[in-house]
Amino acid sequence: MKKIIALLPAALLAANPVLAGPYANVEVNSGYAGSDYTGSVTDVHVGYEGANWYVQGGPALLAPDNVDGDIELSGKAGGSYGINDALSVYGELSFLTGDTNSYGTKAGLKYNF
Repeated sequence: MKKIIALLPAALLAANPVLAGPYANVEVNSGYAGSDYTGSVTDVHVGYEGANWYVQGGPALLAPDNVDGDIELSGKAGGSYGINDALSVYGELSFLTGDTNSYGTKAGLKYNF
């Protein structure tokens, strides 16, 4: 019994379950120009993820510095693909509505040691 209890933490750390399904994500992004604070955007998203992809969206609470805030709609979708055991490539597309809609992209490589 002692051996089972001793091995349990290692087994839990070694387990790599694939979690898929709905989720909630709240994220705050703040901006600075040099040392001057320019404002923040708080995304309050609900989403769904698969084994190597996700999609999420919801309200974006805009809080520019010294100006009244606003609420817009934002979202993002992304995914990753394992090239081999150590290297994967990932990407993300995002948007934010407003007087002028804005869009963003993100791409990169991740290497696991």
